[in-house]
Amino acid sequence: MFWVLFLLSAWSVAAVSCTRLCLAAARAAAVDTDPDATHDLTLYEAAFLSGGPARVAELTLVSMARQRRLLLAHTGWATVVDPRGRDDMERSVIGAIGPEGQSRIAPVRAGAAAADAVRTLADRLVSAGLAVPDGARTTVAAGVRQVRAAALTVLVLGAVALSMPGQPDMPRTLVALWFGLPLALTLSCLVIARVEVHPYSRWASPAGQRLLGALVRQGGGPGDDRTYLTTVAVRGVRAVGEPELRAAFEQRTPYWHD
Repeated sequence: MFWVLFLLSAWSVAAVSCTRLCLAAARAAAVDTDPDATHDLTLYEAAFLSGGPARVAELTLVSMARQRRLLLAHTGWATVVDPRGRDDMERSVIGAIGPEGQSRIAPVRAGAAAADAVRTLADRLVSAGLAVPDGARTTVAAGVRQVRAAALTVLVLGAVALSMPGQPDMPRTLVALWFGLPLALTLSCLVIARVEVHPYSRWASPAGQRLLGALVRQGGGPGDDRTYLTTVAVRGVRAVGEPELRAAFEQRTPYWHD
């Protein structure tokens, strides 16, 4: 009868993990209950919904570089040309570069991404139902990982139970079927989560993704600067057309750099 103890453990692990995932998914779904469908996305908002705080910082750097107010060298350094930021995001970038007016791009991007201007932008998008709150992103992802771990645990417990000496009170086939029930629970929960929760990206709610899609479809002429920056906001620096500018973001801080 020792296999019953393994079965109870399997059911316990499966039930707890599936319950946590369902609760996390329910909280995430509440984000889209009353979205602002008429909201006109700015480029900064599109960048956040597509790639989070780092994408906002990258967009700001690219935008300032194209206006010749910031020099981004292919060696990975940023140099301030015009120290007057036109909005909070640009002022955050200039502040992250520092009073010397020059810094490596990687710490500038990190500093600008953590600035108050980006946090304010995120709060505004969450309030509008267009962005997923940080807690919802982490709890749903953690819930999925727990259910996957539970499914593996059920398999291990079932294998251990079947590898034990013969059970005179229960054929091995029936033992396997009993363990198949909690395994089916975890797998079906993962399938449902894939269907119901998958529409949520890491940053944008379904409503936010719909607005992003509409923004991309609006587009513009191939030489239109807003279209160029929209592409950078949605796809990131890999969409930057200038090789030297793209190379500036690909540089990494040398390991000997202070």
